[in-house]
Amino acid sequence: MNMPHDLAPIPLVDLKTQSRALKAEVLERMGAVIDEARYILGQEVQQFEDAFAAYCQTAHCVGMANGTEALHMALRALEIGPGDEVITAGNSFAATALAVEYAGADCVLVDVSPQDFNLDVTLIERAITPRTKAIIPVHLYGQPADMTAICQLARQHGLKIIEDAAQAHGAEHGGRRCGSFGDIGCFSFYPGKNLGAFGDGGAAVTDDPALAEKLRALRNYGQKQKNRHDLLGFNCRLDTLQACVLLAKLRHLEDWTQRRRKVARWYREELADCDVVLPAEREDARHVYHLFVIRTARRDALIANLAEQQIACGIHYPHPLNRAQPFRQARTVPPDLPECSRLAGEIVSLPMYPEMTRPQVARVAAAVAAFATSQESAHESV
Repeated sequence: MNMPHDLAPIPLVDLKTQSRALKAEVLERMGAVIDEARYILGQEVQQFEDAFAAYCQTAHCVGMANGTEALHMALRALEIGPGDEVITAGNSFAATALAVEYAGADCVLVDVSPQDFNLDVTLIERAITPRTKAIIPVHLYGQPADMTAICQLARQHGLKIIEDAAQAHGAEHGGRRCGSFGDIGCFSFYPGKNLGAFGDGGAAVTDDPALAEKLRALRNYGQKQKNRHDLLGFNCRLDTLQACVLLAKLRHLEDWTQRRRKVARWYREELADCDVVLPAEREDARHVYHLFVIRTARRDALIANLAEQQIACGIHYPHPLNRAQPFRQARTVPPDLPECSRLAGEIVSLPMYPEMTRPQVARVAAAVAAFATSQESAHESV
C-alpha cells in the first residue's frame, strides 16, 4: 500500500533521487574505464583534479582516498609531526582531530562562536604556544570560517593553514572559495557531502606546485616515478571509478548549491516566528548548507516528536571532541569548551538536500513549530 505523498517519510538526506538522475552518465563513464582497465590513477582522475582545482579557484588538486587522508597527507606534506601542536575546532567530526594524531602531532581544541559554530577567532591566539605549527579551521555545516582574521593571525605567528572544507564545497568568504585560503584545502567526497562519490573519496587543493608534487607522492607510496620511493608514502589514491562519479556530478554542483540555499530560505520563511534559533549566515560568506542546523533547549524531545511523524533529523555532533576517548587528554581553550558543550546539547539538523520540495519543507517546519508551541503552552500552564 502506497503512503499518501504528503505523509511519506522525509529523510535527513536523499541520495537515491540524485543518483538515479545521473545513473546513465555514470555507468557510461565507468564502462569506458572497465573497457580499458584503467582502474588506478586513470585519466578520469586527472580530469577531475583539473576540473575541481578550477572550481576551487586553486592551481592544483590531488585526489585522495577520503577526506581524512587528505588532512593527514596535508599535515605530512607540511612536515608537521611529533612535538608539534595543531589548533582546530572542538565541535568538528572526529576525522579532523584524528588526522592530527595520525601525523603524530598534538591536537589543541579551541571553542567556537555561537553565531556561526566556527572557530572563535578571539580565542585562537590564547591557544598558540612555541610548539604550534598550524591551524585547521573547519568550515562547519557549509558556513565558512572567518578566513580573513585566521590568515592574519597565521601570518603574524608564522603558522600554516590547512582548511577542512569537507562540508563546504563551493562555500565562499569575501568572494573566494573555501579551500583557496590556506596552504592546503581538504575536501571529502563521502556520499552524503554536497559533492559526493558512490563510496569514499577526498582531495587536497593548493596553489603551491611543490606541495602538490609532494602530496601526489605521499598518496602513492612516496613514488614520484614507479619503484622510486623518495618519501615515506601511503596508499590513499582516489579510485578512477569514483572520479567518474565526481566528474558527472561536478557540473551540477552550482545548481545543487543554489537549490540548497533556496531550501534554507524556505526554512527561514516558515520558521521565522518559531521559538528555535535558526542558523546564521554572515554577510561576508556564501553558506552552502551542507546541513541546516537549528538550536532548541528541547532538542531530544523535538527529534522524538518528529520521528513519530516520519521526519528524520540528525545531531552533528553530539559531544565536543574532548569527550571522545582519543582526545580526552587534549588541551582545550578555554578549559572544557563551554560553548561547544552548550551547542552539543541544543543542535538538531533538519532534512536538507537539493531535491527537497517546498511542501516537504513546509511539513517539517509545521511540525517543528507545532512542537515549539505545545512546549510553550505546557510551560505556561505550570
